[in-house]
Amino acid sequence: MTRLFLAASAALLTATAATATALAEPVSFEFDKTHTVIEARWDHQGYSTMSLQFTDYDGTLSLDLETPSNSTVDITFNLIDGFWVGANQDRFITHLNSGDFFETEANPTAHFVATGFDSADGQTGTMTGDLTMNGMTHPVSLDVTLNRVGETRDGTTKLGFTATGSLMRSQWDMGFAVPYVSDEIELFISTEMTAAD
Repeated sequence: MTRLFLAASAALLTATAATATALAEPVSFEFDKTHTVIEARWDHQGYSTMSLQFTDYDGTLSLDLETPSNSTVDITFNLIDGFWVGANQDRFITHLNSGDFFETEANPTAHFVATGFDSADGQTGTMTGDLTMNGMTHPVSLDVTLNRVGETRDGTTKLGFTATGSLMRSQWDMGFAVPYVSDEIELFISTEMTAAD
């Protein structure tokens, strides 16, 4: 994360000055889903690190870089047919949809809503929020880095973020095979966003 920040710092100094006026109050953004990864990773019996990606999501992103506490983030994940775990994983995807995990027949979506933002410099910080899965809601925390502020070819404001965090899946009643398969899930998010029309 530090390396990402250092690598982007020179571009940030230039681009932030150019777009500061446009971002002086909350601005609505949309995910560039072709350049976004939302991934959960876990340890499998000490042999390997496995992962799944959430591929079907949408939400409200109203961001204020100067005063992060004015920002709002509200994202809904559609879980049915919303996982990607690699080729030849139909059996595992069926298991993920079962009562051992997401129980998608009863709970077809997951929902994250931010409850707070803490940033000393507007470029790195912590976002806290409530995550609802499997019919249960618990808080999560993400370390967030603003990688770059810039513009698309048509002049639209563009942002790049990386966020990391972790959660204990058993809090959401998804404790199947713990401790043989890790309870702790690492979260990795890398996204590009563009200002909404």
